Amino acid sequence: MVIDKIENSHLYTGLSDRIAKALAYINNTDLENTNIGKYEIDGEFVFALVQEYNSKKPEDCRLESHFKHIDIQYVISGTELMGIDILKGQVPHTVYKEKDVAFYPNESTQVELSQGDFAILFPSDLHRPCIQNKESSKVKKLVIKILC
Repeated sequence: MVIDKIENSHLYTGLSDRIAKALAYINNTDLENTNIGKYEIDGEFVFALVQEYNSKKPEDCRLESHFKHIDIQYVISGTELMGIDILKGQVPHTVYKEKDVAFYPNESTQVELSQGDFAILFPSDLHRPCIQNKESSKVKKLVIKILC
């Protein structure tokens, strides 16, 4: 798991060619003016989802992991809390293999992500995005899915 500011993204381009493509997309795209939707970066290997939503109460957010994808979550605008943990034997209560997601009990440490912050989340990382920071607020976020 990596949590950092986008100005430091150059430190992580050596992790993989696909991660480098994803970080280049973030750095070279006018995301504030990009419409909500799905965008191809490298076929089905790397694609982006631009989302807008109101952050939610913690009990309305789910701790999750993926089997086949790395997530890069980049906050375009707004602020949210994200629950994080490392997968270390926790047992999911719900698994959707075909949707590449498993959900876990909601125990996690929370970190604040604001405009310009990003997280790289590997299949061994649990994450619980979209949590409100004190009160609900509008968030625009880019989620890039990278096939492992």
